[in-house]
Amino acid sequence: MLSQSLQNKNPQIDPNTTDKKILQIASQDLLNYLKFHWQLTGRENAEIELTEKIQNYSQKKPKELQQFIDIWTGIWIKKWNERVKVLITNQEHLCWDETNQRQLKAEPLWRQLPHRNEMKDLVIDTLIRNGEICGTSILAENLIKTELATHAENKIYANQNLLNITKKAMKKARQLSQSSGPLIFVRIDKRFFQLLR
Repeated sequence: MLSQSLQNKNPQIDPNTTDKKILQIASQDLLNYLKFHWQLTGRENAEIELTEKIQNYSQKKPKELQQFIDIWTGIWIKKWNERVKVLITNQEHLCWDETNQRQLKAEPLWRQLPHRNEMKDLVIDTLIRNGEICGTSILAENLIKTELATHAENKIYANQNLLNITKKAMKKARQLSQSSGPLIFVRIDKRFFQLLR
């Protein structure tokens, strides 16, 4: 349903081939939105409940589900156009090095966090509550990693430290929603165009 809705809203998008990543991001954003909408965030069996609710709607109320997805897709594409910018660059492009270094510094810490999914869900919830429905998983993870990078020297995380990191990421999520312009930058290497030939 989502794939067809994306194509209907923007015929240039081909979610089944070249734009598969766009469909993956939109699918995750839709699931995040539904989890927020049905107030499943923080529940132990949230993923199971979410799957059951979606299946229930698709079987008992498919037209209602399709209408919802069509409306949601229209809003999502508008946000995508506002918040995502494609950068065509070569390998020597240094503009984003500092940001990338922070993300790389935080990556090992991120992988070791025992409650990273719960932290991410709280930040996603904050983003959606403040009107950001596009790239929610990407933004939430990057906000937490940015906070983690500032604590990179401390290898041991107490629950209080994790709570403070989450709170700071949630505060930044609220601030992001007040900003305008792109928040997600997609770099395309020049080799991409050589592969298309």
